[in-house]
Amino acid sequence: MFQSDTYLCMAFPVPTSQDAYIVDFIPRASMETVHHMLLFGCQTPVSTSSYWDCGSVQGTCEDEASIIYAWARNAPPTKLPRDVGFKVGRNSGMSYFVLQIHYGDVSHSYPLNCGSHQRQPFIAGIYLLMAVDTVILPGKRVTNADIACDYTSYPIYPFAFRTHTHHLGKVVSGYRIRDGKWSLIGRQSPQLPQAFYPANKEVNVKYGDTIAARCLFTGEGRTSKTYIGGTSDDEMCNFYIMYYMDSKHAIPYMNCMETGSRELFQHIPAEANTPIAVSPGDMNSMMHMGRIHTHTHTQTEIPYFHLEQVSTWPQSSLQLGQVSGLALDTDSNLVIFHRGDHHWGADSFNSKARYLQRSLGPIQQSTILVVDPDKGYILKASGRNMFYLPHGITTDKENNYWVTDVALHQVLKVSSDGSDRTLLALGEAFTPGSDSNHFCQPTDVAVDTETGNIFVSDGYCNARILKFSADGKYLSEWGSSDRRRRIPFRIPHSLVFLPNKQEVCVADRENGRIQCFIAETGEFVKEVKKEEFGGEVFAITYSPAGNGLIFAVNGDSPYYSAPLRGFVIDYSTKDILDTFNPEKKEFKMPHDIAVTKDGSVFVGDAGNKSVFKFTTETAIQEKQSVAQQPQPQVEAEEKKSKSAAKPIREQGVLPAIITTLLLIPLLLVITIGVFICWRKNGMYDNRSSKAVGSLNLGNFFASHKGYSRQGFDQLSTEGSDQERNDEDSSDSENEEYSAVPPPQSSS
Repeated sequence: MFQSDTYLCMAFPVPTSQDAYIVDFIPRASMETVHHMLLFGCQTPVSTSSYWDCGSVQGTCEDEASIIYAWARNAPPTKLPRDVGFKVGRNSGMSYFVLQIHYGDVSHSYPLNCGSHQRQPFIAGIYLLMAVDTVILPGKRVTNADIACDYTSYPIYPFAFRTHTHHLGKVVSGYRIRDGKWSLIGRQSPQLPQAFYPANKEVNVKYGDTIAARCLFTGEGRTSKTYIGGTSDDEMCNFYIMYYMDSKHAIPYMNCMETGSRELFQHIPAEANTPIAVSPGDMNSMMHMGRIHTHTHTQTEIPYFHLEQVSTWPQSSLQLGQVSGLALDTDSNLVIFHRGDHHWGADSFNSKARYLQRSLGPIQQSTILVVDPDKGYILKASGRNMFYLPHGITTDKENNYWVTDVALHQVLKVSSDGSDRTLLALGEAFTPGSDSNHFCQPTDVAVDTETGNIFVSDGYCNARILKFSADGKYLSEWGSSDRRRRIPFRIPHSLVFLPNKQEVCVADRENGRIQCFIAETGEFVKEVKKEEFGGEVFAITYSPAGNGLIFAVNGDSPYYSAPLRGFVIDYSTKDILDTFNPEKKEFKMPHDIAVTKDGSVFVGDAGNKSVFKFTTETAIQEKQSVAQQPQPQVEAEEKKSKSAAKPIREQGVLPAIITTLLLIPLLLVITIGVFICWRKNGMYDNRSSKAVGSLNLGNFFASHKGYSRQGFDQLSTEGSDQERNDEDSSDSENEEYSAVPPPQSSS
């Protein structure tokens, strides 16, 4: 009798006289008896005894072992779609099943039943994406392992996925890329039970697509480099896709081990860079290749990614005044709102908040700039002779601009077509007030993406948030006069609407806090207040990635001393996941913040009259690598060849090409052209490297080893702003999948 915490293997012969099919997996086990199970297929098992200890060096199979199924405690069972089966027996290369069980209590019988059936019209298979050369540096917050391959076979239909890493993995995400669009196949924490989970049923993969995956690691706590390998001291990055395809074209096993290109992974969705929260009760002991290693988790285990400045952005001069607002348009371009040659100073307003510098006229420069987020080139300019002291800006789903002007005391809806048309004006120009028809130095606008309702933070004089319909009808307000007796706002300075939570959050600047409210009712939801803010929060924005991320910037406070920087905050836990700041210039007065879908963060600084761009560490390293070896002509040819997801791995070829490029630049274009032709001609001949009968991991791993207050209520100047006298899945665990007949593939 084996003791508990034992690895036990059993071999089952498969009939080889005819084809057989696995059509279902039924784990007859509970978390109290079995920790996890793996089912392999192979030609020759290590033993044909009734059972043996495979936690030792014996292992499972004499030849290559192909994983077919995985189940772990607390994980839902995997259901194959109807009319889908794994082909085994006869010429499949599988004469035996080997079931590997990590027992908690071995007094129970075989815990897995596998059904066989008649010929199936669709054959199931496994596609494995695996990183092979990642090195995780000790103490480094984030290391990403990226894998990507072009798909060059008949359509496959993913229906389940599995992730696998060791100690250091925080999230693994898999995608299909088609026409530049990333579609999620599956995403999971590898610290949860490593079983197969339902995949995104809306995603299929066809010829010409790219399949990609990212594993996010942290090296914190390590004192030496960690490499990809098979022991518990090494790491792994595996993303398994369980798929089905037409039996006429079935390929039972495929794999991808190509490192994805820099250009490709610059566009990976932000969720891939966001760890999935795992509670201590969800942690499990992880197994790999006969070794057991136990994971622990604490709530202070943060952060796993880090933002750093892209010092080469923008690549052209934007010639900005005080940058007061940032937004993103419907094309994901950056929209900058700035003050041109106007400044907010101590002499801008009288004690009743009336603007004193109307004689200067409106700003003659284009105050609204639409900028390419990748390079920083100006794409469009508007907003001439319209504004006096711009403040906040946001966009709606029709791409109109909603802006605030603290001198005009107005909220304006402005067309983005370049005509500078004002589509709607709320408030009376140059007339401060506190009723439903007037504002007093309003700061920002948030737009409900579904209803079109707008929310206005008002502002420097009035400590309130107002809600209006899309056509400007006053609906409600809350703030300093609310009856909950909460501390009233002190300059509600920045707003953001959370579409996936139907909430509005506000940066309550002088109170140094972030507060969130139900958008429909104004009911208080939560507050985030941290010592790290230093008493002031100037601006916030939001990303739905992960459990939701709040991005914020702080400002100078006369009462606290804290560095000016950006923050990434987990919406659910309110933990600070990351802080960031520029490398060369320091923030003077970071005034607004915006985040793109791919996770790039922009900060508009009124003091520096500039915009800073930040991305994750990996993107920075890629940028630096490109900067050190600039090859614009090579990059252009790579785009034309559509081989971004297939880096050159053949030994000898790449060094020869690089040498040629360095020594004979006049032959650059000719060399690249010849190389592209060679790759295209050899692509189909090399297809077998992506579609194989099995993968021998054992053989593989054997080969890789200060501030003054003036003006209205002592809070009305942006010198309280900074011109401070100069410069703040399916829920069902057993969902039945139905296989959809594959469409005819196009030639």
